[in-house]
Amino acid sequence: METIMDKFRLDGKKGFVTGAAQGIGRAIAEAFVQAGAELAIIDVNADKARAAAAELSARYERHITAWGCDVSDPEQVDATVKAVASEYGTIDFAINNVGIVNFFPVESVKPEDWKRVIDVNLFGTFLCAQAAAKVMIAQKRPGSIVNMASMSARIINTPQTTSSYCTSKAAVVHLTRSLAVELAKYNIRVNCVSPGYVATEVVTDWTDEVQGWIDRTPQKRMGSPEDIAGAYLYLASDASGYATGTELLIDGGYTSI
Repeated sequence: METIMDKFRLDGKKGFVTGAAQGIGRAIAEAFVQAGAELAIIDVNADKARAAAAELSARYERHITAWGCDVSDPEQVDATVKAVASEYGTIDFAINNVGIVNFFPVESVKPEDWKRVIDVNLFGTFLCAQAAAKVMIAQKRPGSIVNMASMSARIINTPQTTSSYCTSKAAVVHLTRSLAVELAKYNIRVNCVSPGYVATEVVTDWTDEVQGWIDRTPQKRMGSPEDIAGAYLYLASDASGYATGTELLIDGGYTSI
């Protein structure tokens, strides 16, 4: 008899995690491998992606591959997702984790810098979701797409100036809902996770900002990548079979006050 814990397993499932060379993406990839999945690590830094894949492959003795890809480039995304599907024979899950941020004040930000954040965070998420959906539809198997949003879809971060980031993440949440409705007829679920402040390689050097974030978070700490990975495991697994168009907010209570 299948137990509830069995539903969280990913044995036999295959897919990809973008931005998985480090940080939250890396934690997601490792959690999925521990749950039985085989996967491709996709990252703009191909060398880091290969290093992460080699480490996970050696540690867990599973089929982990690495691919370099700029998710804002339609041709690169199409070619990479097709290659992953060919390598694994299927795509059961697609985890769209890539995201960038900049801190330019609105009165001085260059249009190309503002647009770059939208191109990666929003357009890149769409491109990867679209490419994965095409494979899932063709194979006529259930699929799960999980996008990386942010609590910044609900609040405006301060003191940092991140209008492009907040805008992109709010759009990712609504994109997720739209895709969930469109793809439900194919038995493809689309959900997103909205983390709060997480201690990754990118933010731990921002000493002054970090303490302010901690002070304003009810749990009085930043999250860890592992705090976020479990939400992705839930949404990718059969345990969340009735969840689509869902946003999971994991922020230590930050947006509750």
